[in-house]
Order: sequence, then C-alpha cells, then structure tokens
Amino acid sequence: MIRLDAASVLLQWATGGLFFLWITTRRREVGLGDGWMMRATFGLMALGAFGVSALTGRSWGRDLGSLGVFAAAMVALGVSVARRRAGVAGQRARVERSSARVAAMTGIDRDVQVFDKSAAEFPPAMDLVAPIVGAFGLVFAGFEAGGPWATAVLRLLSGALFLGAVTDAMLLGHWYLVQPGLARAPLRELVRWCGYTWPVVLVVLLLPTGMISVLSGSIDDGYAGLLGWFWVACTVATIVLVLVTWAALKERQYSAVMAATGLLYLAILTAFGMDLVARAVLS
Repeated sequence: MIRLDAASVLLQWATGGLFFLWITTRRREVGLGDGWMMRATFGLMALGAFGVSALTGRSWGRDLGSLGVFAAAMVALGVSVARRRAGVAGQRARVERSSARVAAMTGIDRDVQVFDKSAAEFPPAMDLVAPIVGAFGLVFAGFEAGGPWATAVLRLLSGALFLGAVTDAMLLGHWYLVQPGLARAPLRELVRWCGYTWPVVLVVLLLPTGMISVLSGSIDDGYAGLLGWFWVACTVATIVLVLVTWAALKERQYSAVMAATGLLYLAILTAFGMDLVARAVLS
C-alpha cells in the first residue's frame, strides 16, 4: 500500500497552489497583492512540510524540495514587492480606461492609483520556479511512499493540481472585493482547471489498488464501508459544485462572483474528501 503523510500533503498543496498562481499572474490582470498573499501562504506551507517531516519521517528528496519551494516563493515575493511601483499592465490599463470614462461622463477627474510605467514589472515566469521544484520533491515522495511508485507519483502530482486549482479559485474569488471591476476571466480559468483535473484525480484513485477495492469490500476501511461511500459523495459533490460555480459566473450581477466564492469554499472541503480520504483509506 502507498503511505500517506502530512508532509507530502502540505508540499503537494503548496506546489499546486503556486502553479496556479502562475496561471493567474501570467495574465497580468490581477493586482500584485493577490500574488503577495499566495506566495506567503503557500511558501509557509512548504516550510511547514519540511518541519512536519521531522515528526513523520524524513524523506530528503521531498524535504529539500519543500525548502526549495519556500525559497523560490520568497524570492518571487521579494522581487514583486521591490517592483510594486510598476503595478500590473492589465490593471493599469483598466484603471486608465475607467478614469477616462468617468471624466468623459462627469467632467470630473477622479484620483486614481498612480503607477510608474517606466519601472520594470514583476516577471510572471518567476512563479514557475517554485512549482517545478515542488514537483521534483513530490516525485521523490512518491518513490518513497511504498506500493507501486508510478501510482504514488501520479496521485501526488494530480492531487497537487486538483487541490491547488480549487484553493486558488476560492482565494481569487475574495480578491474581487479588493479589486472591483476585475474581469471574471482569471476566475473562470481556474474554475475550468478544477473541472479538468477532477476526472484525472478520479481515474488515478481508481487505479489498482484503488477505491474500487474499498467499495467492493476487498479492502476494509474500518467503518463497514462508510468511508468508501463518503468518498463517492465527496467525488460527486465536488464536480457538481464546480459546475454550479461555472453557471454562477455566467450571471451578470457582481454578487455572482461572491456566490461562486462561497460555492468554492464547499468545493475545497469535498475536494479534500475526494483526494485525501481515498489516499488515507488506501494507505
């Protein structure tokens, strides 16, 4: 069987979260503050993975990957803060267009956030370094998890993408309170990724020895099959929540974004139930 430990879970969560941060920052639409929050949160999560491994058992390939993720996230955070005067190209353009419309309609020039167009922007490619390092750490973790190594690696990497997409989508939904007027395209893209990664995780968790063995009774979950059916409920609920979130984002009202964010809160819970409950039962 494939061993599951908290250090690997924290690393895969941080790796996936930072990968989808790059998916967002490469668009150059979302304000810098969102990236600062994400890098700090997931960077500390990776550092936590290194610390937790002292209790769960060292895996030096994974643990060096955790430290690498933390270091790369902090370097990217430092560069982003240092270049904050430049802002983000898409955000600058939106602010300028909005200010021009207000001035044209009212004749009043409103105060707007001032950016330095001559300053160098934060390069989004820097956000790719941390998830690449994290992926290598997860590969090492998969090799040392026991059981079929290929299955273990696939479960760690697919789970990282799945949990990262859901978490980043929920956190980005909150950013719309800070940056009103932000187009919904960045959030829609993350929700699409939630839908893309869901079937991948499902298939990987069904690979032998997988959840089919739990549902058939070949593997005893310790609760007379209850955890197996709980996993089924979480699996179905997750994709339903993703689809309802996508439908909510099609509504024109601004409150639809907040409704989508609330649905993504629930999706995080069910996504963790889908991924981690299965791997805990199978460990």
